[in-house]
Amino acid sequence: MSVMPQNYRKTASEDLLKEHYIDLKDRPFYAGLVEYMHSGPVVAMVWEGLNVIKTGRVMLGETNPADSKPGTIRGDFCVQIGRNIIHGSDSVESAETEINLWFAPEELVDYTSCAHQWIHD
Repeated sequence: MSVMPQNYRKTASEDLLKEHYIDLKDRPFYAGLVEYMHSGPVVAMVWEGLNVIKTGRVMLGETNPADSKPGTIRGDFCVQIGRNIIHGSDSVESAETEINLWFAPEELVDYTSCAHQWIHD
């Protein structure tokens, strides 16, 4: 089963970004992070699957791109920590909060891939 948005936002509002990163509001880089994320297009996605949080974070790489392995998104495409190009939820709970922040229920499509029965028990 996969969940994908029917549409996505080309840019995120400053208010949405402030709420998304609210847990970082007391950090010195918070304002710059919100400004950077607001400066260009954002593609929001919902991933679902077995161990999706753990697997997704492995695919993303370490927060500091210098610590990320080649073949990860941050390892291959990021240059510095202050210009991180991707975010991934760190827990199911934070994913649920972030999904509810970014998407209305009617924007999500729930479907079963034709390959599902060949991949999953």
